[in-house]
Amino acid sequence: MQIDEAFVDSQAPNAAAIKNARGVVIKKKLVGLFRSADGTLLFGDCKGSGQDNYRPSADFSDPAKPVYRCTCPSHQFPCKHSLALLYACAQGARFAEKDVPADITEKRAKIQQRVEKKKVEGDKPHKVNTSALKKKIQTQLEGIDLLESLVNDLVRSGLGTLNAKSARQMEEQARQLGNAYLPGAQNALHALTGLFYRSEISSEDELKASERERVYSSALDQLNRLQTLCRQGRKYLQTRMDDPELKPETETDIAAWLGHAWRLRELKEAGLVQTGAELLQLAFNAHDDWTRREFVETGVWLNLQTGAVQLTRNYRPYRAAKFIREDDSCFHIMACPELCVYPGNLNPRVRWEASEPRPVSKADCARAREHARSDLRAVIKDVKTQLKLPLGDRHPFALVKYRALGRAGENVIIEDQAGERLVLADDHHDGEPATLPLLHMLPKLVQHDQVLLLRFHHDLDSQKLRAKPLSIVTESEIIRLTY
Repeated sequence: MQIDEAFVDSQAPNAAAIKNARGVVIKKKLVGLFRSADGTLLFGDCKGSGQDNYRPSADFSDPAKPVYRCTCPSHQFPCKHSLALLYACAQGARFAEKDVPADITEKRAKIQQRVEKKKVEGDKPHKVNTSALKKKIQTQLEGIDLLESLVNDLVRSGLGTLNAKSARQMEEQARQLGNAYLPGAQNALHALTGLFYRSEISSEDELKASERERVYSSALDQLNRLQTLCRQGRKYLQTRMDDPELKPETETDIAAWLGHAWRLRELKEAGLVQTGAELLQLAFNAHDDWTRREFVETGVWLNLQTGAVQLTRNYRPYRAAKFIREDDSCFHIMACPELCVYPGNLNPRVRWEASEPRPVSKADCARAREHARSDLRAVIKDVKTQLKLPLGDRHPFALVKYRALGRAGENVIIEDQAGERLVLADDHHDGEPATLPLLHMLPKLVQHDQVLLLRFHHDLDSQKLRAKPLSIVTESEIIRLTY
């Protein structure tokens, strides 16, 4: 197992844990460093606030699922003491060889027993409680009726009547959607109403007339989404009501829109799994989605086997944020024995239970470049098809190869070998900083024959398709324009 500081950073639950763990190493609180003969266990002693030293450890008996332990009272995993152990290893500290402690040997045996038990239980057929499922679906159908009523009222009265006060009143009415097992529909409604006031905490809530004009196009698009969700959602739920044994829809993501929380077991049973996958992260963004009342961390990954651009999303509701591990940028290749792929369109969400990181090599960059699409016209056609879908992602990603990057008048553009051009523009999606001003700071080699990760958007002012550059893949490295 190769341990470097980037790997240790990726294991930390949040930025504070990284800072505190580095502080433990700098203050030389690690007073004993040991490793097992086979190198699968790092352990030691660490000075703490108590009379006795803490005993942190990092167990790599299964490299894809490292286990961190410590005798400290912290509820964070891994705690700062276990992370400090890893930082010491990454920085070249000397670890003396020592036998595995008896308590850890015992804990390893218990983990193996749980793995075997889980495997046996996983092989058993899953029984559906049809009575309970029918009750849930009936409640969801009633929720769809409520949502449709709210949408129809808004259509009749017109978007011009929607302001900060009425938007919040609509949200109050829509709270029942959460009780109706429709969190996806509730979030879609929040995305509409949230356009008409500044923020969750603003004292000057009402939008100015100029701001209201700006949001109307987005509001119309979101209203169309809600109408489509009512129509397709009712049809889907009625089909499942007639046949409770029917599996959730996998050809589209309507189940997720209606709030279905996909479990890995379900994805595997549906055949939505890839074995031996290797993922390279090309971009990362963390933002505060106050309309959903969640912190959202999104990773953009290139699947080196299939060439698909796929996403990871970590949702941390405000009330539970401190109990959920915070995702961060990853600068390794993640090798996943099993990669589960959610139903979706151009950029489906992915998840995995276990993974083993390794450094990014020039060969990986070459593989990534081979997957880039060189025909801009075909890429634009696929993106437009995605944008036409009422429930499709409005900001799809694509990895493209360009012949030239430069200016054409006032616009920054890329051009492919056939002379097809695409205008680059910032969109400030999810609070992300601008990237165009960074392009002129990059070395000249990026101006010709490189590969670019783009996030597309429909510019409402120009009514044109635009794309924001997020990272450049050269023959030897990944140049990220945003983290």
